[in-house]
Amino acid sequence: MQKFLIIQTAFIGDVVLATSLVEKLHQFFPGAAIDFLVRKGNESLLSNNPNLRDVLIWDKKKNKNKNLLALLKKIRASKYDKVINLQRYLATGILTAFSGATETIGFDKNPLSFLFSKKIPHSFNISEAKHEVEKNNALISHFTNDVAARPVLYPSIADVEFIKTYTSSPFVTMTPSSVWFTKKYPVEKWIDLVNKFDPSYTIYLLGGKDNAEECNQVCEKATNKNTRVLAGKLSFLQSAALMKHAAMNFVNDSGPMHFASAVNAPVTAIFCSTIPAFGYTPLSDVSYIVETKELLTCRPCGLHGKKACPLGHFKCGFGIETEQILDTFVNKP
Repeated sequence: MQKFLIIQTAFIGDVVLATSLVEKLHQFFPGAAIDFLVRKGNESLLSNNPNLRDVLIWDKKKNKNKNLLALLKKIRASKYDKVINLQRYLATGILTAFSGATETIGFDKNPLSFLFSKKIPHSFNISEAKHEVEKNNALISHFTNDVAARPVLYPSIADVEFIKTYTSSPFVTMTPSSVWFTKKYPVEKWIDLVNKFDPSYTIYLLGGKDNAEECNQVCEKATNKNTRVLAGKLSFLQSAALMKHAAMNFVNDSGPMHFASAVNAPVTAIFCSTIPAFGYTPLSDVSYIVETKELLTCRPCGLHGKKACPLGHFKCGFGIETEQILDTFVNKP
């Protein structure tokens, strides 16, 4: 029996995109044992995945180095055939290089990639315009093929039952938050979108507990009273299950955009400081990208966004018109 370990200890969106490798490996090796290593807090994303044997968890906030060594010991004991590292940082390089696996695979940007059996170039070259799932697939294409699989999340029956109370009438979801300020469509613009939206649709505002205050601000200032805050009230997979049944999901360039892709839910993705050419666009059959029409020499200002607009004007966010976003819903197939 083949044994694989996938390592992705970054943000939730990165983990969701990495599930495409789980799908691909299971497709080519249906009898294989596939394990997945994530940072603590992201493990619930992989709950119910029928193609995974085990989920390994690295607690990076408490006893980080001690936990890393314990993980390495566990990985070495598992005697994997292949360890596939999607991360480009030293710690996961250690886990990969010293895993004892028959083959160790990772990106060339990892500082320990010179110790891997196989290293693959990873680039954010805008002219290449490859999606991140394609870049990830390059890690396993030499023993599968060049066609990337879609990422998939697996909400449970209980998750689907839990969200039924919210799906009895037509609805859309909006997720105003992001880890990075310059990835976030401005709060006042979200309020304008809510107020101009068709009042026959319930609007659910999604996000984690940390985003509840922002969502409450949108809800309190909205004149459209058919708006409800669900931020902090749903798990990752419950949110994904709800998005699957929405008439449309409005998101920033952030993790929830990838939730939509992973359940093939309709999605409108709003790109502020970042650009689609970085390779993190939605993959749903019905998907739209909205960005400012103005050609800004300062955009993109960085790969991941920033804590504030470096020039202070945030034109990449404020320059997006509400009508651009509404058009994706009114004119959708």
